[in-house]
Amino acid sequence: MSDIAGESGTRNRTRRAILGAAAEVLARDRTATLADIAKAAQVGRSTLHRYFPDRDDLIHAAVADSYLVIQQSIQDAAVDQGTALEAMRRLIAAIVDTGGRMLFLYGDSRVLEDFAAHDGGDGGDGGAGAAEAAEGEPDTAPDSVSSMVVDLIRRGQSEGAFDPTLDVDWVQDVIWALVYTGCEAASRGTLPRHGVTTAVVRMLENGIREQ
Repeated sequence: MSDIAGESGTRNRTRRAILGAAAEVLARDRTATLADIAKAAQVGRSTLHRYFPDRDDLIHAAVADSYLVIQQSIQDAAVDQGTALEAMRRLIAAIVDTGGRMLFLYGDSRVLEDFAAHDGGDGGDGGAGAAEAAEGEPDTAPDSVSSMVVDLIRRGQSEGAFDPTLDVDWVQDVIWALVYTGCEAASRGTLPRHGVTTAVVRMLENGIREQ
């Protein structure tokens, strides 16, 4: 039993290393090959193919996994606790910390369009892998992430911390846009990584706080 558990743990770590590497590499270069991703994950090409038979399977699983990484980061930030303003700052820091995952998901609209069209996997290894990562519900992650952010914005408006006249969906779009821009600037070296959260918070609060 312990040997089986150990093998399962190793497979899970390898799989997650491949998915993490895929997000980071593709965020920098959308034309990166499977060989590039395997090298970044420190696995052989044959090992990568055992987990993901082709590039589409890998990308679909990487999208689902990236959503879940962001979702978990927001949950860990406990955005339902404390004042809305404090929670918003923790939210931004949490999303910024996902770095390459953010850039991978939102740097090319076709990634999300293809993911939606795939509709949760076709039963192949990539679809099964995504389901495994999301504990059987890979396609609930985007909605869950959005609902946590929307709930926080609404709470801030009801507390008088954020301007209640602003549309909630628009505020959410602004948050993602600012975080993405900050992470992109850090990846280009025009903004220090440790300064992204501060810059985003300053820009956001100047726009949505009640005057």
